[in-house]
Amino acid sequence: MSRLILDLILHATVETMEMVLASGLIAVIGGLPLAILLIATAPGGILPLPAFSRVLGLVVDAARAVPFMILLVLLIPVTRLVAGTALGTGAAIVPLSIAAVPYFARIAEVSLREVDRNLVDAVRAMGGTRWMVIRFVLLPEALPGLISGLTVTLVTLVGASAMAGVIGAGGLGDLAIRYGYQRFNTTIMLSVVAVLIALVTLMQAVGNRLARRLR
Repeated sequence: MSRLILDLILHATVETMEMVLASGLIAVIGGLPLAILLIATAPGGILPLPAFSRVLGLVVDAARAVPFMILLVLLIPVTRLVAGTALGTGAAIVPLSIAAVPYFARIAEVSLREVDRNLVDAVRAMGGTRWMVIRFVLLPEALPGLISGLTVTLVTLVGASAMAGVIGAGGLGDLAIRYGYQRFNTTIMLSVVAVLIALVTLMQAVGNRLARRLR
């Protein structure tokens, strides 16, 4: 493999990691509060608002239902408004983040629902506020599951970032399309696949190890 191909793959890998990590961070910042809202406002929650919870759930599910490739195209005007362009790594972070927030919200909701209800009731019985329940019971108890959910989200974002290469988002997907598929370069295509597999395997291994230690 030539030095040029190695440099291209290294640069594309860095771009992919930038997209995945930035989108993953935004997914946590936006998705975790959504998950807490869904749990807190559900019937029997610490702030029961069933109608609000149902509406919020429908909005989250509607956002998750849109296929990522369609979302990429639909959000081009928004991407231009936010990033100033519809091309490049920075631009790809916008649709990736919007897709990741509701995805992680539902995963985080599942982890938060698994927290023992008796712990919540005990804190409430001792005069604990809703914030104390969230801060000292829900989040610490659900943390291993949240880490596992974030790992799944990051792995999904790796694949989504590769698909974003179709519209010139940069990264490994863009490299595979422009230098591999369009130029019939099998070496680059196979190299990109190998790097993607390595990235996913590494992320999953780190996430699993961290979740086990926290548990």
